[in-house]
Amino acid sequence: MTHPPTAPAAPAARSTAPAPARPAGVPAQPSPAPGAAPPAGRTAWAVGRERLRVATTTEPGRLQILGAVLALLVVAFGAVTALQVDDRATAADDVVSRSQPLSADAAAIYRSLADADTTAASGFLAGTLEPADSRARYDRDIATAARLLVKAAASTDGSSASAREIATLNEQLPRYTGLIERARAANRQGLPLGGAYLRYANQQMTSTLLPAAERLYEAETARLQEDDTAARTWPFLSLGLGLLTLAVLVWAQRRNYAKTHRVFNHGLLAASAATVIAVLWLLAAHTMVRAGLDSARAHGQDSLRVLNSARIGSLTARANENLTLVARGAVLTEDGKNDKYEAEYASSMDTLTESLASARELADDDTGRAPVDEAASRTAEWQTRHKDARAKDEAGDFDGALGRIVGAKESTGQSFDQVDAALERALAHEQAEFTRSAGDARDALTALPLGAAALGILGAAGAVLGINRRLSEYR
Repeated sequence: MTHPPTAPAAPAARSTAPAPARPAGVPAQPSPAPGAAPPAGRTAWAVGRERLRVATTTEPGRLQILGAVLALLVVAFGAVTALQVDDRATAADDVVSRSQPLSADAAAIYRSLADADTTAASGFLAGTLEPADSRARYDRDIATAARLLVKAAASTDGSSASAREIATLNEQLPRYTGLIERARAANRQGLPLGGAYLRYANQQMTSTLLPAAERLYEAETARLQEDDTAARTWPFLSLGLGLLTLAVLVWAQRRNYAKTHRVFNHGLLAASAATVIAVLWLLAAHTMVRAGLDSARAHGQDSLRVLNSARIGSLTARANENLTLVARGAVLTEDGKNDKYEAEYASSMDTLTESLASARELADDDTGRAPVDEAASRTAEWQTRHKDARAKDEAGDFDGALGRIVGAKESTGQSFDQVDAALERALAHEQAEFTRSAGDARDALTALPLGAAALGILGAAGAVLGINRRLSEYR
């Protein structure tokens, strides 16, 4: 008899008994070391996210993050302040030591060339033998122009507009002096050709050399304006970052007070003090810079501009006055009705008188007004003597007119020299005022870049120490 198949045995129930104790001497399994590969099934990103979650949900972790943020903000504020202030300090220094001196040199180049042309014409009118002092003055003007051109070339970017004008002046100046020498040689021999050479030299001066010198002056003045604008621009990024840093420091101290009821955290207080000092220093220094540059512009730069215009007007008027006698009506205006040089003399005189009136309004003290008033008085005297000379010339008294133009006493030449000397004194005074005001503006920024960097480092150290002081309470 067969037996039915035996049913399979039921599986044994899972034991719920506690795990046997670890035998003595058997080491426990080591925990994963920090930085070790994550357990199987977990990525490094997941582990990092978990650690960040733990850091942001515990007070010590939050404090560590807060300390890093505060230190980063304070250091960034110090670094940005140092960089922005250094840029403005460089621009302010360029105003004082580069762009304004180059602008003044460009004006001096124009003045030297125009005076050389005027002196050459005066020497020509004096007779076949040019006076020694007239020749010395001409040589001095040409040497001054050449020296200043070399100086300007050394300080100017070779690809700039100024460099092109300097090249033009260096190329054309020898041609002009060559024409003057030919005019002198012909004049010494009593040849009428000397007058033609002199007029051609004057044309070369007025159509090529002086326009190039004027463009050089305008280019250097434009660069001066650019440097002035760069130096006075507010460092908004630095100021904004400083205010943000202060706001975060105040919030951190309020948070500290709310959790500990302690009024002061010395480290955070030191960081706040360093930031406040840097912000106030930045505001005060930049305010002083703008005030100094405003004063330099109002009491120096604008006055120098109109005084240079006045001097150019006087030089041009004198050259045209001389050429009126040299040409003796041979050169007419485009409509053929008037003497060209006499018309240009009148236009230059208008420029001179208008510029002197503007210069007097801009002068801010008696020392600056006195030479301008003297120049205006001598200009009026010059105009009276010129009318007398023209009357004599038109009446056929050429020698009488010549004496009123180039004579040693009571001549227009004497009036011109007095006007030029007065303008020289006025320019020197306004130049000194500009240099002083712009120098004060530059000096206001001298120590700020280094000071801002040092305060940023001290502030960051204070923030870290203050946060570490709170962290120590959890250990």
